[in-house]
Amino acid sequence: MGFLVTTLIFIVVGVIACFCAGICCNRGPSTNLLHLTLIITATVCCWMMWAIVYLAQLKPLIVPILSEGE
Repeated sequence: MGFLVTTLIFIVVGVIACFCAGICCNRGPSTNLLHLTLIITATVCCWMMWAIVYLAQLKPLIVPILSEGE
């Protein structure tokens, strides 16, 4: 439940940021495309970082298991 809800929150924040960039920084089609690309990339990177940390906490590795040869 928490993973899906937070993923939806990231999507909503990304869409709102895209609309705000389109309204506030309207300087032409190529600049708008650059702004949208940067916002989408930043949103996906932040979501991936959060997802990796969240999923790593589901089954943590407390003590590494070493083989006999090490």
